[in-house]
Amino acid sequence: MAFDVDSNTVGVVAVAIPVIGSIALFSFLSVAAWSDARRKEREEYYRNETLKKIAESSGEGAKAAIELLREQNKSVARRRLEGMKLGGLITAVVGIGVMALLHGLVHDEPVYLAGLIPLLIGLALLGYTFVLAPKEVE
Repeated sequence: MAFDVDSNTVGVVAVAIPVIGSIALFSFLSVAAWSDARRKEREEYYRNETLKKIAESSGEGAKAAIELLREQNKSVARRRLEGMKLGGLITAVVGIGVMALLHGLVHDEPVYLAGLIPLLIGLALLGYTFVLAPKEVE
């Protein structure tokens, strides 16, 4: 046989496969994140160039461009707040679930209190979005 397989070879292969898989996964993720950032950068550049040309063209075009910018800024802020609300709600519910799970698994000690960490983080996010976040001015 050209390749002799022994216990040492099996151990090396068992370690090498996850290592190579991890390297491939994180390489792919970094390239995907980079290409997404480039795409967003190009979109912003072209949008800004178009708005600049519209604003320079006429008085009515300038008003329309400024109104479009305001509307886009409001939309971005609204989406950010909605995302924070959803993230806070999900994190709080995960905290409650972790507390219930840990209380069911360990009855003797208060290990379930570890679920307070995600619960309080979720409540902090919700509190910020409803109380402290800047409100939209129409």
